[in-house]
This record gives sequence, structure tokens and C-alpha cells, in this order.
Amino acid sequence: MRKNIITLVTVLFVGLSANAQKVEFEEYDLSNGLHVILHQDRSAPVITTAVMYHVGAKDEQPDRTGMAHFFEHLLFEGTKNIKKGEWFKIVSSNGGKNNANTTDDRTYYYEVFPSNNLELGLWMESERLLHPVINQGGVDTQNEVVKEEKRLRVDNQPYGSFLENVKKNIFKKHPYKGTTIGKMKHLDDATLAEFLAFNKKFYVPNNATLVVAGDIDISTTKKMVEDYFGSIPRGADIKRKLIKEEPITKQINAKAYDANIQIPAVINAYRTPSMKTREARVLDMISTYLSDGKSSVLYKKLVDQKKMALQAGAINLSQEDYGTYIVYGLPLGKTSLADLTKEIDEEIVKLQTNLISEKAYQKLQNKFENNFVNSNSSVEGIANSLARYNVLYGDTNLINTEIDIYRSITREEIKTAAKKFLNPNQRLVLEYLPKKK
Repeated sequence: MRKNIITLVTVLFVGLSANAQKVEFEEYDLSNGLHVILHQDRSAPVITTAVMYHVGAKDEQPDRTGMAHFFEHLLFEGTKNIKKGEWFKIVSSNGGKNNANTTDDRTYYYEVFPSNNLELGLWMESERLLHPVINQGGVDTQNEVVKEEKRLRVDNQPYGSFLENVKKNIFKKHPYKGTTIGKMKHLDDATLAEFLAFNKKFYVPNNATLVVAGDIDISTTKKMVEDYFGSIPRGADIKRKLIKEEPITKQINAKAYDANIQIPAVINAYRTPSMKTREARVLDMISTYLSDGKSSVLYKKLVDQKKMALQAGAINLSQEDYGTYIVYGLPLGKTSLADLTKEIDEEIVKLQTNLISEKAYQKLQNKFENNFVNSNSSVEGIANSLARYNVLYGDTNLINTEIDIYRSITREEIKTAAKKFLNPNQRLVLEYLPKKK
């Protein structure tokens, strides 16, 4: 009886979330190629204006890494009509907040304002696109900012360079072998002309998606968008070529050293398909099964029961062209890295040979339903999702339908994906070790 009640509650939850969380939106293109997505939500007097540019670290020249991330900072320096140092003051004095972030695949800028400042948000983003001030003074200022960020987040952060070491061993040809923050020497060597050329190539309306979400009137917003963005000239079309990697057919062994750590780590990494594939979503479910929470397989076995690890987990790092599936562990006591890898491998072999239990499968489904509800619970989150699905997946409506893909993934598919992608001869085994200062 209790099982039937739980099943009924689950069915009701799925049905309610499917209906209540549907995100309505309208999308269209301006004549200059700017893609516009509008989402009306009158539940609170708040709006988000956001622009995602389809440019990330993978679009940089090999000897000029870090440019995309650098622009995330540089384009807050000021514009023709916004003086140097005034950007954040304007936002905060009008009751708003703003930020930006960069990945290997895209760069995202956004503001959150009271809805009566919609026009201000649109004007500021149009200024960033149309009238940026890029001069040597601004470049020099932000160069020091980026260097300090690298010192804090990478150089002096325990385990701060583990991903850098994973990527450079997993990828041999593709630009994913680099890091988003890049090499400081490359930024030092870059000329002002190179920064201007980067802006001219990538910061154009036909390489951008504008999202306006929240307490808006659609027709009024359309007019504002046209007024502020419609006259911006279209840029040259950007041509991209997918750089293909040869399959990994033999285990790669590598070591890396970090002066900021005392406890070593073992990191097993596998190259996996694009985030756009169904298989990438199956791998999402596998990583959740292995390591999401204290009741997950790796934590329960290695940390709680056997007390072999201080921490263990799995991360499916999905990206536009490829993915990287990472399984890691930090040993406890006299446990060796080899023993930790052996224990982790045993759990992966179980996934490859047996179906996970119905109970574990239902738990997975519930977690993904919960993630779906949470991701669409705020205007700010919805704006981010709308932009991301359009720019990286080419399908804005995935904001509503991606959960259906996860719902349809079977236990058999989980077993098949584990068997296809998570094999010793397809991976990097990285020993991440303390370095004597």
C-alpha cells in the first residue's frame, strides 16, 4: 500500500511540474541577425536583460589564449556614453545587479532590474555592443585584474589546476585542451589591434542572442529592442570548423603537482560526446547516480562504509563539441591511489553489467525533476536557460522539453552508456600530487 502511495505521489509530481513549469516565450531575428527571445512573467516586478555571445575559449588563437574571458572583464570598462568606472554604479543606483561569465563555448552578460528599468537594461547592453571603449588603458587595467583572478582561483587555490591538467591530456588537437582563463603571457603579448579585431569579429549582433524576461509588455519591449539594437551593423559571418580528436584507445597515465595541497587525488577522465547528444544526458544520470549526495554510490561506499576516501565523486562536464567525464577520489589514511581507482572501477563495472535498481532509477528521476523545477523557478534562471539552449543547442524550446529526454532514459541505456564510454582503455588516469614548496 505504501509503495502505491509513493508511486501515486511521484506521478502527480511529474504531472504538475510538466504543466506548471512550462515556459512560454517568443523568439525572432532582427534584420542585423540579432536573435531575440522574450519571456513574460508578471508574478514579480522584476526583469532580466541578458546577452549571450557565441564566443568562448575555443575560439581563440593558440598563442592568444584567455581573450574571451578577458573580454568578459574588458567590456565593463565603459562605452562612448558610459564613463570608465560608471557601469556598476549605474546598475546599483537603479536597484539592479549584474554579472558576466565565460566558458569554452560562450560568454554571457546580464542585468536584473526592477521592471521600470527595462529600458535602462536594454540601453546598457546595446552600448556594450555598439559603443565599447577599447583602449590601451582599459586593457592594462583589466590585465592586472585577470592576473589577480588567476592567482586567487588557480595558482593559490588547492586543486586549482586539476582541470587544466585533465584537459591538456584528454585533448590533443581541440582548443578544449586549454583553459578559459588562458596563459598570462599571451595576454601580455597581445596588441591593442588584436583586442580590437577580436571585438570586431565576435561582438556582432549576428553572433548574439538577447533575452528579455520578466514583468514586460511584449509589444512595448519589441519596440525598445528595435530602437536600441536594430541599427547596429551586422558583422561578417563567423565560420567554425569542428576539430576532431582521435579516439583514445589506450589508457593515458599522467602526473601533476600542486604546492597548495597535502592530500593527493586520483582523477580518471574520459572523453565523451557533445552536450547535444542523448548519450551526454545519460552520462548526466550516471554521474548523479554515482556521486550526488551522501546516499550516492561512491560516497556511501568509499567515504561512509569503507572509510577509504575523504571525498569521491563523478562530474559530467558536457560542452558544445565534446564532453569530459571525470571520476575522482581523495584517499584517507594509508589508502593508495591505485586502491581508490580499483574501488571506483568496481562500481563502474557494476553499471556496465547490471541494471540499476528500480528504486535507484526512480530516485534519479525525482532528482532531475527537482532540478528542472528549480532551474525555471526564477526569471534570472529562465533567462540564462533560454539563452543557453538557443546558442549552444540551437533549440530554445529545450527549456521545456529536455526534461522529457531525461524522463525517457531507461536503465538499459544507463548500462549501455557506461559500457560504451567508461572503459580503462579510453581514459586518462591523473595522479594529482603534493609538490614540495
